[in-house]
Amino acid sequence: MSEHRPYTYVTLSMRPDTEPHVSVSFHTARLKVRSGLLLSNPRPYLDFTSHEANVHISTTGAGPVTDDDLTIAREIFNAAARYLADCEQLHAEQANKDASDTAA
Repeated sequence: MSEHRPYTYVTLSMRPDTEPHVSVSFHTARLKVRSGLLLSNPRPYLDFTSHEANVHISTTGAGPVTDDDLTIAREIFNAAARYLADCEQLHAEQANKDASDTAA
């Protein structure tokens, strides 16, 4: 069995006359996820943090919650639920395969 080491991959692409593009890929169980409400200027936030990178998500323009913000929050929630279901399914399949391999 190969060893899969945790890592975070961050890229920044900058081209003339275009907006910069940042890409962050977390491939680690050392990821910290938290959410809350900033009290100084009341708005919700969601943070994904590893030792190498931090992704902070909040409302449009760091202002009041808009209909678009609600739509994005629902999309994040649904995607996270799908991710959890896929992880649980694959974990169970891998456990069953490992048990079958050990028995053989």
